[in-house]
Amino acid sequence: MGVTGPIRVVVAKPGLDGHDRGAKVIARALRDAGMEVIYTGLHQTPEQIVDTAIQEDADAIGLSILSGAHNTLFAKVIDLLEQHDALDIKVFGGGIIPEADIGPLKDKGVAEIFTPGATTTSIVDWVNAHVRQPAGA
Repeated sequence: MGVTGPIRVVVAKPGLDGHDRGAKVIARALRDAGMEVIYTGLHQTPEQIVDTAIQEDADAIGLSILSGAHNTLFAKVIDLLEQHDALDIKVFGGGIIPEADIGPLKDKGVAEIFTPGATTTSIVDWVNAHVRQPAGA
């Protein structure tokens, strides 16, 4: 299966969180690394985010959550992807996420979590290494 062209990433701010500086910094870093980035803006519902990812033929969804609702919002996005038979779209995220919640989020299907202080380089490198890779590769 030869997928060509740049990696496509939807960067989204789900929920009521009104701070998008981090999401914009990540979106710019991914763009600068040659990826196509679709930034959905603030206050997106999980349904809007998943619909955008499917319509845009995205390879990944990057969620930025600072509101504390990460467990609910990540789970809802994963559930919606499953309902749309779109679990090939990798979900990663960052924000204020307690260490204790990271394992359970990964168990639910979140591919990676970046905590405050993660560098844009580490996020770009992770996306390049893990998005579009066949399972088990």
